[in-house]
Amino acid sequence: MKSIVLIGPPGSGKSTVGRSIARRLNRKFIDTDSVIEEKSRRKISEIFIDEGEEFFRKLELAALEETLLVPDSIISLGGGAPIKQEAQDLIAGSNVYVVFLDISLAAAAPRVGFNRDRPLLLGNPRAQWQSLNEIRRPIYEKLATLSIKVDDMSVDQIVGEIISAYEQAAI
Repeated sequence: MKSIVLIGPPGSGKSTVGRSIARRLNRKFIDTDSVIEEKSRRKISEIFIDEGEEFFRKLELAALEETLLVPDSIISLGGGAPIKQEAQDLIAGSNVYVVFLDISLAAAAPRVGFNRDRPLLLGNPRAQWQSLNEIRRPIYEKLATLSIKVDDMSVDQIVGEIISAYEQAAI
């Protein structure tokens, strides 16, 4: 069975949905942000502040390479993980089922909180989120096997739709 990789902007529910899918399918759940924090023993926001975004993206690419090797897993990627061409090539070249959790700013705002540990959403967080999403959306869409507009859906509904589509794809 192919691993399922969840992509999308901050607040789309990648980690929450990923954990739920993993429970339902009895699979291992991997959050690449958690992998980075565990290996570096630092929070992502600290890495951004101390080392910069470019350094963080290198750690993120290494975490992506590592997690894509874990068979039959459910993987949640950070919102910016697929932005580098190397990462896109890795994902596209892997035998994985990619799900884009698409969400509007209005629906993401309460989930993200815009006051938590989101290093790229400093300053005017809503404008930053919108700007990043406009840049990243075409990449998410290109990589996705399945795209789901999650604005008005519960976690159970999202999980059900993903599992149903995944099983229908006979993977």
